[in-house]
Amino acid sequence: MADNDFAGAGDRFAADVPSGGGRGATSAPWESATPQGQQPTGFSSERRPRLAGVSAGTVVVALLAGLVGGAAGFGGSLLLGTSGSSGSPVLNQHDFTVGTQVSSQSGTVQFAAEKASKSTVDIAVSSRSGSAEGTGVVLTADGYVLTNNHVVSSGGDISVTLPDGKKSAGEVVGTAPSYDLAVIKLAGVDGLTAAELGKSSNLAVGQTAVAIGSPLGLEGTVTSGIVSALDRTVEVSSDDGQAVVYNGIQTDASINPGNSGGPLVNLDGQVIGINSSIQSNTSGESSAGNIGLGFSIPIDTASRVAGEIIESGAAMKPQLGVTGTDGESGNAVISTVSAGSAAEKAGLRQGDTILEVDGKAVSAFSDLIAQIGSSEPGGKVVLTVGDAQGGNAHPVEVTLGSIRDSEPETTTQRPGAQSPYQWPGGQFPYGR
Repeated sequence: MADNDFAGAGDRFAADVPSGGGRGATSAPWESATPQGQQPTGFSSERRPRLAGVSAGTVVVALLAGLVGGAAGFGGSLLLGTSGSSGSPVLNQHDFTVGTQVSSQSGTVQFAAEKASKSTVDIAVSSRSGSAEGTGVVLTADGYVLTNNHVVSSGGDISVTLPDGKKSAGEVVGTAPSYDLAVIKLAGVDGLTAAELGKSSNLAVGQTAVAIGSPLGLEGTVTSGIVSALDRTVEVSSDDGQAVVYNGIQTDASINPGNSGGPLVNLDGQVIGINSSIQSNTSGESSAGNIGLGFSIPIDTASRVAGEIIESGAAMKPQLGVTGTDGESGNAVISTVSAGSAAEKAGLRQGDTILEVDGKAVSAFSDLIAQIGSSEPGGKVVLTVGDAQGGNAHPVEVTLGSIRDSEPETTTQRPGAQSPYQWPGGQFPYGR
C-alpha cells in the first residue's frame, strides 16, 4: 500500500470532499444537503495546512492503509556456527530463571499483545488500481470486522487472514467516510474471538498503548508506546485526494503503512482506538515511515459507527448546518447558516464566532468540524459563541441534526497555499 499518512495506510484527509472527483468548494457533512445542480458551499478554512505544534493544534497527516507493491525476495540461509567436528554450538542459550519474564501477566504489554492479537486480522485488497494491505478488528464471532474506509475503498476483492492463518473472503457491509471507518463481513466463519472494546473517554495522556497490525505486510506486528495527546484535530487525505477531519488519539506507538484499521489497545488488551493515520516526513515521491506521530480514531466513536453499520448498513453523523472560515485570531467564524438546520434553530447567525464546544477551545474551523463530528448525532452540545471579533461570549445550546454519513467532512485550502508535503508531480493534496 502506498503510505499516505493514514494509520493503516498513509493518506491525508480534509472534510466533505466528494468521493468522485471535483475538488472545488466542498460541503461539510453536517451541513444541510446541497440542492442538486448547485455547487456545494462546504467548510472553507481559508488557511494553510498546519502541523503539530502550531497554535491551532491541527495536524495534517497521511493515511496509512498501505498500497503494497511486489515483495522483493532474497536467498540464503541463517547458519548456527559450530566448534570443530563435535557440532556443539559456539553460543549456549538459557531460559530466563524469573518466570515473569517469559509468561504474560495482566497489565503488561505482553499480555495486551497476546489478548488483542487473537482478535486482529490482516486484510488484503486486490483491485485494478493495485493492491492494498491493512488490518482489522474482529467485532463478532461470526465475522464482522472493523477497519478503515481507506483500506477497502478501492472496491477490489478482499482476502482476510485470520489469527490462526486461515483465509476468508470479505465483503464490505457499509462505510463511514467522515470517520474513515468501514465494516466488512467474512464468509463461512464462526467461533472467532471478538475483541474486547474499552472506553476512549477514560484515557489519560501518558498511559501505555499497544498497536497491532501488518505494517508493510508483516502480519501480527506488535509495537508499544504511550498515549501522547487526546482530542487532537487531524486532517488527512487519501491517495485519491479524498479528505477528512476527525478528532483523534495521538500515540508514539510505531504504526506504519499496513497498520491501518488495526487496534490500539491498553494494557488490559482492550481496544481504545482504530489506527488510521501518521504524520510523516516527505520528500519528492518518497515519504518516511513512522516518526512517533500516529493517530487513532477513538473507540467510543468507532464502536457507535460500527454498530450502526452492522444493524442497518449505514452510519449516521451529527449535523450543525453551517459553513465557515478560520477567524483572524483563531476560532471558527460562521459564513452561512443553512435554512432549517440545527444552527438556525439555535439562533446562530452569519458572522458569529464559535469559541468553544462543550468547554473545549475551538482554535480553527477544522477544530469545530472535529469536535462536532465526535458528538452524538441528534445529541446536544453547548457552544460558546461570540460576535465577529470574538467578544460578548455567551453559551448557546444546540440540538444537533442527524444525517447519513455518505461523504467526509472537509475544509478547503486557500488558493496558492502550500502543503507541507511534496506530492508526485507537484499535485496539491487538497481540492481547490
